[in-house]
Amino acid sequence: MTTLGDLAELVRAPAALSVPGDVVAGAAAAGALGPRTPALAGASVLLYWAGMAANDWADRRLDAEERPERPIPSGRVTPAAAVGLAAGLTAAGVGLAAVVGGRRAAALAVPLAATIWGYDLLAKNTAAGPAVMAACRGLDVLLGASGGRVTRALPAAATVAAHTWTVTALSRREVTGADATLPKWTLAGTAVVAASAAVVAPRRMAALPAVLAGWYAARYGAAQAEVVRDPSAGRVRAAVGAGITGLPALQGALTARGGAGLLGLAVAAAAPLGRRLARKVSPT
Repeated sequence: MTTLGDLAELVRAPAALSVPGDVVAGAAAAGALGPRTPALAGASVLLYWAGMAANDWADRRLDAEERPERPIPSGRVTPAAAVGLAAGLTAAGVGLAAVVGGRRAAALAVPLAATIWGYDLLAKNTAAGPAVMAACRGLDVLLGASGGRVTRALPAAATVAAHTWTVTALSRREVTGADATLPKWTLAGTAVVAASAAVVAPRRMAALPAVLAGWYAARYGAAQAEVVRDPSAGRVRAAVGAGITGLPALQGALTARGGAGLLGLAVAAAAPLGRRLARKVSPT
């Protein structure tokens, strides 16, 4: 019998802590923080969980060889239940976004959902995979900005997308390990991402975004440096986990850069919590 723990493992529940910060950062950048922001963040989480369930459904045969302990190949969750859950969560996420944010939110939630499924079913194992996953995160940031001036959130969306590209590129080597070249490139990308998040407009408090961006860079960068030293599969998985659980610190920096310093700290606080939960349920 499938348990809630099995479903939590299927959707990688702790990794969802890295999701609401997308919406919050986008809303802060666009001047759209308000009562709708938490609900849009909830819609984002539902779509993220949908993508995780669809991912395992699409990979069920590969996982039977490489990760037989995962919920589907181990028999704890049936393929039909996984794809049904993915479809239900997608509908719920898009529906919630449309109800709360109207046409403008729906206009971003629908392509976001389509891009998530496109990644899982078509792009993941192609050269376009990292770029498509980066687009998912960028659209997620813009979903948060849908109630304001969306164009003002484009830099934040690009920053989160660039981070996502580095994590996704590394994740493709979680089973086989990598050569030293890949983590060198992703580490350089992380430095650029952190520097971008630390830059603020004149007359805004520069210290907090810089501190949070430095925290992000230190945690995720250290894990990637270990991959450069030892590019084994275990080190790669650890770096991917650090990239996922460290994302709230980056989102917090972007939120603070948008003028919401206290909210940025609250978003960043999800990073240590995510690391603790990741010890119980893997985020990768």
